[in-house]
Amino acid sequence: MINLELPKKLRASANQAHQVAAHIFRPISRKYDLAEHEYPKELDTMAAMVEGLSDSGTQKISGATGGRADAADKGGNSNGGNMSALLNALETSWGDVGLMLSIPYQGLGNAAIAAVSTDEQLQRFGKVWAAMAITEPSFGSDSAAVSTTAVRDGDEWVLNGEKIFVTAGQRATHIVVWATVDKSKGRAAIKSFVVPRDAPGLSVARLEHKLGIRASDTAVLLLQDCRIPADNILGSPEVNVEKGFAGVMQTFDNTRPLVAAMAIGVARAALEELRHLLEGAGVEVSYDTPAMNQHAAAAEFLRMEADYEAAYLLALRAAWMADNKKPNSLEASMSKAKAGRTGTDVTLKAVELAGTLGYSENLLLEKWGRDSKILDIFEGTQQIQQLIVARRVLGKTSAELK
Repeated sequence: MINLELPKKLRASANQAHQVAAHIFRPISRKYDLAEHEYPKELDTMAAMVEGLSDSGTQKISGATGGRADAADKGGNSNGGNMSALLNALETSWGDVGLMLSIPYQGLGNAAIAAVSTDEQLQRFGKVWAAMAITEPSFGSDSAAVSTTAVRDGDEWVLNGEKIFVTAGQRATHIVVWATVDKSKGRAAIKSFVVPRDAPGLSVARLEHKLGIRASDTAVLLLQDCRIPADNILGSPEVNVEKGFAGVMQTFDNTRPLVAAMAIGVARAALEELRHLLEGAGVEVSYDTPAMNQHAAAAEFLRMEADYEAAYLLALRAAWMADNKKPNSLEASMSKAKAGRTGTDVTLKAVELAGTLGYSENLLLEKWGRDSKILDIFEGTQQIQQLIVARRVLGKTSAELK
């Protein structure tokens, strides 16, 4: 029999994250949805708590950094780092995904640093708040189309370009920027660079107004002769045409299961609220009676709950593989594709079944419906995930299957 029970250590960490979600995030969720671009001051306490727990060796609350083996754990398993990150992201997103993305020192760029940095870089950047800057005005999900340039000038890199839709782009202390070191060599020359917020030449052009996750700032960044130290490049500066840009793409193997967890957390919040409303309306959801013999709303609930469970298990598998140093590109994309679609389906169907209550601001259901859509888009759209899955299953390269 397969034992799907979580280890005691991970249960304790996830419970802690749930308490944060329930007692800090939920009470201020609507406040910062309505006050877009206003910094959630309540999270300053969270920042100090996260840093303290990190210093003491306790699991991080939000865990957006992913797993990385420490000095006491060089045997391959990251001591559940990715799994813990996933569960904590799920729980905090159950509270409010926009606030989860706004927790200081827990940005998506931290997962990139954890995935491909050297030990020395991890020592330098392990406690920064890092956003991720990939998308540009000329492309969306095609990461190979990066046109921002990085040119070596003595002991510095000089970056030029424009990045859009950068989550936490204004608030983060550092930005992980994808740029090409040689346009003539295509995707193999794309590297990631850690750019400090105060680096000369880095500026915020504007903040976006969004459908959802309004508590989180989404910025347009300009890099105009932006200079950073030469050793701020993540990984090797050498261009290996044979390897392509697998190094920087490894970042997604860590972050896609985390985004899946965010969608799963929002979906669970909507399912719990819907279950409460159905019970109040006298609609019983039974696990002993065939769905066809139950109320139509109950049958829909069972369908959505099954999708939620499937998404949850796929995400757990992807995180477990990452912790055990197993290639998980296929599983990461499968979990992101399933969870992204499930998140939007569950939240919008919950709004529909709740009727006027679901559409009003009396409940958070309509907010979760708006928040969930981005989780099916960023870190690679639904279509991109399906394409990656197809390539892995069929054994095709990106050139063979577009």
